[in-house]
Amino acid sequence: MSLSGNLKTVSFPDILQLLATGKKTGVLEAKTATRQKEVAFKGGNIIYASSINSSEDLLGNMLLRRGKISKGDLERAITLHKQTGRQLGTTLIDMGLFDKQEIGECLKLQIEEIVYNLFSWGEGDFVFHEDAKPKNAPFTIEMNTMNVVMEGTRRIDEWLEIQKVIPPDDALLDVVLSPKINREEITISLDEFRILALINGDRTVPDLINMSPMGEFVTCRSVYKLINQKLVESIGKRDAEEPEVEDEEEVLLAIVFQLYNQCFFRIRSTVEALVGEGNNCLPAFSSQYRGGVLNFFPGLDPSSELAPSFDKFLHAVKALPSAIRHHHLMGALENMLTEQLEYVFRLLGTGAYRRAMGNVKKEISQPLATRRELVKRFGLDENLYQTMRRADKVVKMIREQ
Repeated sequence: MSLSGNLKTVSFPDILQLLATGKKTGVLEAKTATRQKEVAFKGGNIIYASSINSSEDLLGNMLLRRGKISKGDLERAITLHKQTGRQLGTTLIDMGLFDKQEIGECLKLQIEEIVYNLFSWGEGDFVFHEDAKPKNAPFTIEMNTMNVVMEGTRRIDEWLEIQKVIPPDDALLDVVLSPKINREEITISLDEFRILALINGDRTVPDLINMSPMGEFVTCRSVYKLINQKLVESIGKRDAEEPEVEDEEEVLLAIVFQLYNQCFFRIRSTVEALVGEGNNCLPAFSSQYRGGVLNFFPGLDPSSELAPSFDKFLHAVKALPSAIRHHHLMGALENMLTEQLEYVFRLLGTGAYRRAMGNVKKEISQPLATRRELVKRFGLDENLYQTMRRADKVVKMIREQ
């Protein structure tokens, strides 16, 4: 089976579903300029995953962060592992520090972190090596791939809600000593308790992620729930070492430019995957938007040579009267996004619409997280969520007719 391409045009969940339904055996390799991950399959199920050039995925570091091993024991194990050439997991068992079941449980968590991280990749080359075996795997496990797809998709949707509440990266978090809530109504999970124990008024969300015995998603979800229960609050900003002087409008426009170009490209890719690249139905429909600043959102691959220039976009926007430029730009983009999603439904039905909406949701999480404080202040995130809800309402009305 020959399977290769880029995650811009074929989503990671779609690849997993294809390998699962085909009960494929082999290794899926995905990489960017700075990251490389491999996921191994047997009979369509995930059995192993590894990450190259990413220390947070290493088994030893995960054990250390979870408090399962001391730094001294880990250093001794790594030294012995290098001397003998045996896998670190096997070395830890040989040293009597863990049994096979404990290593297997930690390995499963490591594999889950690697695989779920791939759901957030908006780009990256991939290739599936059929019948290849995972390299240097100390153990293998078996995970139902379709369950992983469902959980990964759920995490994407949940992550959008989490980002609405999580404070900016420079915000210090502290425990609310006298929460205005009935103590009998307070219930927190073990994950939330672990994060609560790390919060001391001097740490930010990135600090907690680095210290947490869980992955980024579980850590941020715990912070989200603790804030919603009014058990944790932001108490101010961490003093910057050197204040940055920047043009906030240009930063915001850069986020908008990236965000909506990726969204329209995702919609176009979804349609072309179903009707073929030679079918110009969507470009023909989108031609009505040509004119003014919307010329810079053609639905092309943002990384291609044909993609519009941000500098030219910035010049065009700043040519508009300053009092109306933001309202004019965002209103036009939101209408364009709603109408394109509605068109996908009218053209290809519910399944294609949901797929396009899912791809858009996947695409927006990273740009919206770039500068959360700025995004929230200008309402960029909330306006986008309202746009998607409006598209859902329109589609629902059409279906009920």
